[in-house]
Amino acid sequence: MRRIYPDIQDNPDIVQAYAYPDDRPWLRLNMVASADGAAWLDGRSGGLSSKGDKRIFQTLRGLADVVVAGGATVRKEGYGPVPPRASWAELRRGRPEVPPIAVISRSLALDLDGPLFTDAPSRTIVITCEHAPIDRRRLAAERSDLIVAGDECVDMKLAVAGLHERGLTRVLCEGGPRLNAQLSACDLVDELCLSISPLLVGGDAARIQNGEHATVPLNLSQVLEEEGVLFCTYTRERSDDRADDAV
Repeated sequence: MRRIYPDIQDNPDIVQAYAYPDDRPWLRLNMVASADGAAWLDGRSGGLSSKGDKRIFQTLRGLADVVVAGGATVRKEGYGPVPPRASWAELRRGRPEVPPIAVISRSLALDLDGPLFTDAPSRTIVITCEHAPIDRRRLAAERSDLIVAGDECVDMKLAVAGLHERGLTRVLCEGGPRLNAQLSACDLVDELCLSISPLLVGGDAARIQNGEHATVPLNLSQVLEEEGVLFCTYTRERSDDRADDAV
């Protein structure tokens, strides 16, 4: 792997390249897409991935306090508990050995008897709303750390605040596209890590954001490359940063 922007460097330190800022809570999206913008191939993201993408994926999980995903993504991608990794020992010093998974779901149509809830080293978090089915809410409260955020639907600002209240301020969101769009529409996204696979897919696959409209100015801060796959990091253009530049 090599860095090709903002400088040229062979074998960059991946942990350092994706380190979180120390001075503020941070929410990053991590997604993979084809060259024509498809977020999945044959219904799943794995067909777009590469060895380099998998390495970065694991590094981002090791750095995060919590891994967030929508209920549909958890079902489609077959999410299970995050397994411990020896390589994370230094990354996670002073924190649990693995980050918990936080699942956002209005319907709570989740396998609450599955490994994600019965075998997770760090207790899985479920974020839902008041209008979720009451029997599913009771069961979710037994099997997970339940956060109720919002009335008729999940309020993303309250959801993220609930994670922060638990000390989980380095938030990694793995999608899917509808959740990404909701977070962007609420101005909660600080960073996008996007792996671009050298494939043309076409068809009806969603983009990495789908649903709610959001216009979020981004700055390209880094590009890595391996075997034709680009690993781009974009950070949100903050109004306070522009103010600082004007001083």
